[in-house]
Amino acid sequence: MHELLEPFIRTWADITDGSHRHVPLAFRFILQPCVAAYFAWRAGRQDAREGRPLYFWGLLTDPAHRPDALREGWKDIGKVFVLAFVMDCIYQFIELRWIYVGEALMIAALLAVVPYLLVRALTHRVLRST
Repeated sequence: MHELLEPFIRTWADITDGSHRHVPLAFRFILQPCVAAYFAWRAGRQDAREGRPLYFWGLLTDPAHRPDALREGWKDIGKVFVLAFVMDCIYQFIELRWIYVGEALMIAALLAVVPYLLVRALTHRVLRST
């Protein structure tokens, strides 16, 4: 069981490590969520304008439009996700002299996809309520 949790533990230790010896690479924890939030804000604004349901809720409940919604979301967030993945691989190679692909994918999802989903939903809610 410990072997299954090791990537998550290592990822959490990497995120919460206060040393940040490579400050330019640590800046990715601020820059990438901000870029994802910008794209999410634009998309959430368009969702509210067109009267569409919440993006993530639509992904879960509307199988007919799911492929189009996934394509649209990936178009918005794909470059940020790939950049987050590449930057984490560079960080791992510099710091650990090894690349853990699973950890890089988790970090990319944490830095790009999670902020995108949260900000898109929040933007949609705020604009629909006004």
